[in-house]
Amino acid sequence: MIHTYWLETYGCQMNVAESNALELQLKGAGLVPASRAEDADCAILNTCTVRKSADNRIWGRLGYFTYIKSKHPLTLIVTGCMAERLQEDLKDEAPQVDYVIGTNDKQRIVNILTSVDGKMDEHSQSYTFGNSYYQEGEFSSYIPIMNGCNNFCAYCIVPYVRGREVSRPVDDILAELAFLDSKGVKEVTLLGQNVNSYHFVEADGRVINFPKLLKKLCSQKNHIKWIRFDSPHPKDFSQELIQVIQEEKQIARHLHIPLQSGSSRILSLMNRKYSRSQFLTLIDDLRRAIPDITFSTDVMVGFPSETEEEYQETRSVLAHMQCLEAFMYYYNPREGTKAVEMNEQIDEEEKGRRLQSLIEFQHAIFAQQKQKRVQSVVEVLVTQVSKHDSKSMLGKTEHNEMVAFPSTAKLGEIITVQLTSLNGNTYTALQQC
Repeated sequence: MIHTYWLETYGCQMNVAESNALELQLKGAGLVPASRAEDADCAILNTCTVRKSADNRIWGRLGYFTYIKSKHPLTLIVTGCMAERLQEDLKDEAPQVDYVIGTNDKQRIVNILTSVDGKMDEHSQSYTFGNSYYQEGEFSSYIPIMNGCNNFCAYCIVPYVRGREVSRPVDDILAELAFLDSKGVKEVTLLGQNVNSYHFVEADGRVINFPKLLKKLCSQKNHIKWIRFDSPHPKDFSQELIQVIQEEKQIARHLHIPLQSGSSRILSLMNRKYSRSQFLTLIDDLRRAIPDITFSTDVMVGFPSETEEEYQETRSVLAHMQCLEAFMYYYNPREGTKAVEMNEQIDEEEKGRRLQSLIEFQHAIFAQQKQKRVQSVVEVLVTQVSKHDSKSMLGKTEHNEMVAFPSTAKLGEIITVQLTSLNGNTYTALQQC
């Protein structure tokens, strides 16, 4: 009989949100989280498969859970994107795994664990949204609004493991926002693999696109301070969306907009559906409409056939963006994607050199941009007590900056501080009266 579970989550924010929803279901069914993996009756690994390194990490954990199973009975479940991609191969190569459950079947895990014979229902062909993705006690929460991707970027496995785009009903999203507000949540992040392609058709035939959804969310009377969204696709960033961000102050003035490459030729090979000039125009349009906007981005180097000159084009776009954050990585081949079969694959040493150079270049931009913000007066969401000083609190700003400050404020409060100095990536600040 299964009484306790151990849940591990890997990868993107959507996986984190889906794990939160799964935990609500597990607890609702009477299961209790174990204090450590070694004591659990069941271990659930919610996996990522975007890069080979993610797969390797899971294989390592499976080895560890095999050891645990040799000591006492343990039901081992692998779910998520790696499970969707490998399926039968995973069952063959890892017989210690009791259930391999793809991305569309996570909702069935509770039924498996609570049924008498542990029998799994028939595989679901469509994605099902949870009722809530809230984790008790949190002040920042996720609201998945769509799942899947129709873009088929040449390097990306996501459309194959998440399926085609499906949008969550508007009323369900509004209901969850109200629920989170009732729980004291102050910041929500709308999630989707291509969040701004949201497209829901109401019963009366009206189409609700992403800008209209944002308008509806911002029109609700609540105590939510900031609404964020991740990850948008540049090709779907319309003028209508820019106008909504400009008009609605509840939408955080910090946007994550993936660049991937600054070369039009490489972007075309990637099947990104926008050019260098279109991306730069988008950044400039946003700055004109919202002068206090800040950015974060994703950047890939070493895509097949990328030249040194094209790599330098990427650096020049980053110099123009002046991001506060950037997630930088080099091209990692994934079986089943078009890029694997492309000519002129770049060797690991050269990809590593370009990435290291880009990291150093971007870190100089980080330092310069963050230093400019010292002495600014900003609002901060108080998130935790400092581990190093019980009289100091930690929080984050609208621009997703980490701030440490002496305060007696309660967790979840929004307070005003003045940034006084910068220590690494964390500001120190003084609370304003």
